[in-house]
Amino acid sequence: MLSCSLRRIRRLCSSSSLSSVIFNNNTNSSSTISLLSPSSYYFHYCFISTTTTLTSRANLLSKGRHINRSKSNAAAYSAIHLALDSVVKIFTVSSSPNYFMPWQKKSQRETTGSGFAIPGKKILTNAHVVADNTFVLVRKHGSPTKYRALVHAVGHECDLAILVVESQEFWDGMKFLELGDTPFLQQAVAVVGYPQGGDNISVTKGVVSRVEPTQYVHGATQLMAIQIDAAINPGNSGGPAIMGNKVAGVAFQNLSGAENIGYIIPVPIIKHFIDGVEKNGIYVGFCSLGLSCQPTENVQLRNHFGMSPEMTGVLVNKINPLSDAHSILKKNDIILAFDGVPIANDGTVPFRNRERITFDHLVSIKKPNEKASVKVLRDGKEQEFSITLRPLQPLVPVHQFDKLPSYYIFAGLVFIPLTQPYLHEYGEDWYNTSPRRLCECALRELPKKAGQQLVILSQVLLDDINTGYERLAELQVKKVNGVEIENLKHFCQQVENCSTENLRFDLDDDRVIVLDYHKAKIATSRILKRHIIPSAMSNDLIGEQNLETESAYSN
Repeated sequence: MLSCSLRRIRRLCSSSSLSSVIFNNNTNSSSTISLLSPSSYYFHYCFISTTTTLTSRANLLSKGRHINRSKSNAAAYSAIHLALDSVVKIFTVSSSPNYFMPWQKKSQRETTGSGFAIPGKKILTNAHVVADNTFVLVRKHGSPTKYRALVHAVGHECDLAILVVESQEFWDGMKFLELGDTPFLQQAVAVVGYPQGGDNISVTKGVVSRVEPTQYVHGATQLMAIQIDAAINPGNSGGPAIMGNKVAGVAFQNLSGAENIGYIIPVPIIKHFIDGVEKNGIYVGFCSLGLSCQPTENVQLRNHFGMSPEMTGVLVNKINPLSDAHSILKKNDIILAFDGVPIANDGTVPFRNRERITFDHLVSIKKPNEKASVKVLRDGKEQEFSITLRPLQPLVPVHQFDKLPSYYIFAGLVFIPLTQPYLHEYGEDWYNTSPRRLCECALRELPKKAGQQLVILSQVLLDDINTGYERLAELQVKKVNGVEIENLKHFCQQVENCSTENLRFDLDDDRVIVLDYHKAKIATSRILKRHIIPSAMSNDLIGEQNLETESAYSN
C-alpha cells in the first residue's frame, strides 16, 4: 500500500515546484508522479508499484490526454472567435514584368490570399499576396461584398505588406488583432485563413517545432522564422497564427516536398516592419553589417589568427564597400562579440532557453542608422568599434517587384541593368541555364559605389544596321567611346550625347561593337516601329532625359 494518499500527493505537487515526486512504499518499490507542468492540476501519473494496476494507469493517461485535447480545442475555438471579425480574404489581380521584353508586361492573373486587421484601421498581409498588383479587393467573413483596398506599404524583403480600405462600411464590426510574443517550442498555435479547397474561413492547429533564421522565398533573404507542424497552403498566406488571444506570427510559406511543415513570420520581424513604416512613412528595410564571414571551428585556423583557447568568433572574408564597416573593419579580423553578446565559432549566439541563432539576427533587428558595438581581434589584440548600421543594396538586385524594368534600345540593341529577376526568366533551374558569366556576377560581385549597375546587352532586334552583332547578346557593356559605364542612366547619357561619327561599345570578353551614329539613330526609329515598341527607353529614363533637357535650356 502506498505510504501517502493520492489527495495528499495532489496537495503536495500543487504547492511544489518539483516536476516529479518520488517516494517509497512498504514493499520497497518506488512510485513516481510526472507533472505536465509544475503549476498544473492535471497530472500524468506513472506509478511503478506492485499495488497499482495497469487498468488504473491507462485510465489516468486517457484522462490526461482528454484534458489536454480539451485545452487545445478551447484554444482553437478562441482563435475562431477572434478570426471571424478580423481575418479577411484578399483578391489580387497582378501583372508581372517581362524582363525579356521589358517594354511590356505579362498577361494578368488572379490570386487570393488572407490578411487581418491591426490597430489603425489597417490590414496586414504578405507582400507576395499583393506583389505586382493592378487591383486589390478584400472581403470580410460572412459578407458577400468586396471592398477596394490600396497598398499602403510593402516590404518584399520580409514578405509583409499593409493595406488600407477607405470605405467606412468595411470597418463596421471589425476587430483588431494585437501582436503577442514569439512562442516557445511545443506551444500550440492556430493558423487562420482562406486556403485553397474552399471559400470559407479555415483554422488549422499546430505546434512550434523550430525557431531560427530561414530563407524567405519571396524576398530571397535570411530572417527569423517559426516552423510549425500545421499545413500552410496557397491562400493561407497573410493569415494570422494565433496563440491565446494574440498574434504569434503571419503565415507565409511551407516546405516543398514535406507534409505539414509550415512557416510563420514572427512578431519581432512584424514589429520591425510596422515601426519602420510608421516612423518613415515607407518601408526602409533591414540592416546589415555588409560582411561575409567564415566560421572558425578549425583549431589550426584559430591558432593561425592568434585566438586563445577561450576566444570564439568568426573570420571576416569580405566587406561591402558601401557599408560603414568598410572604413572600420579589415579583412582577417575576428569578430568576437556583437553588442556585448559573444559569438561562437560557428557564428551563433545564445537565444532564449538553450537555443542558438546566427548573430545576423542581432544585426537585422537593429533600427536603420543605429550604432552597434563590435569587438574584434586584430593582429593578436582585442579592439572594440562602434559601427552605424543601415540597409544595403546588392550590386545586382535580388528582386524588383511593383516596378517596370529599365531598358534602352539603340540600333536594335536592347540594353538593361542586370537583375536576378532577369536571370529567373531562364526557368526554375536558372542557376544552371542562365549565362554563366552573368550568374556569377549576380551572386558574387559587390558594388564599388552607390548607384552602380551592371549594364548588359540582353538581345539584338535584327536589322541591317546590327547584322553580325547578334552573337554578342548577354554580354556586359564596359565602356562607351572609352568612358566606363556606371549605370544604365549614365550609359543612356553617353549614347544620346555622342558627338563623334562612330559610336563604340566595349563589352565583356574584349568584344567590340562599332556603329555609324547617324545611321544608327535613323535605324532605331525603323526598328521600334517594326516591333511595335512604344519608346526607345523606359519611363524612368525618359523622365531623367526630360529633366536634363529642361536644365540645359534654363542654363
